[in-house]
Amino acid sequence: MIKLREAVVVEGRYDKAALANVVDAVIVDTAGFGIFSDREKLALLRRLAAARGLVVLTDSDGGGFLIRSFLKSAIDPALVKHAYIPDVYGKERRKKAPSREGKLGVEGMSPEVLLEALRRAGVTPAGEEEGTRETPITKAELYAMGLSGRPDSAARRAALKKALDLPEHLTANALLDVLNVLVTREELAGITGSLPER
Repeated sequence: MIKLREAVVVEGRYDKAALANVVDAVIVDTAGFGIFSDREKLALLRRLAAARGLVVLTDSDGGGFLIRSFLKSAIDPALVKHAYIPDVYGKERRKKAPSREGKLGVEGMSPEVLLEALRRAGVTPAGEEEGTRETPITKAELYAMGLSGRPDSAARRAALKKALDLPEHLTANALLDVLNVLVTREELAGITGSLPER
């Protein structure tokens, strides 16, 4: 498993699960074509691209290239790398039938193929760039700030997401990943200190 500086965008939750077994990185799924109408998620991808860089890893079928093309036109190309998986025909285990084009998607690729696709795209292993945060913000710190594990934590997380202009449907775990890219521990403490009292 390699730790990446860049955030990675994939098409769906199964792709995200497969990639999470291979890399330690912020992974965001587009909910398929849902990205076309989800302004909040697109804004999040732009912010992640500006903060860390973004790697687009979509399926090698027509739908994957449509999503890739949309992202190319919506995000500064200088901030985006493109990883491509090969055309492999077959079907994923969870599916009853192959896709329309008969190709495996990201979720059907072996870890070796996914790592090679990322390497060819020129990803940056964490630690090879300047300014890497030495210790990430942890779940325990979110708890201490009242952002998890308390009766009013959901409301506080919602207020934090609003203050940071993040999508409201971001899960607590995804929020932690995003916070570690976008803000320092001190900035987070300052923002949470201004949230409504617990």
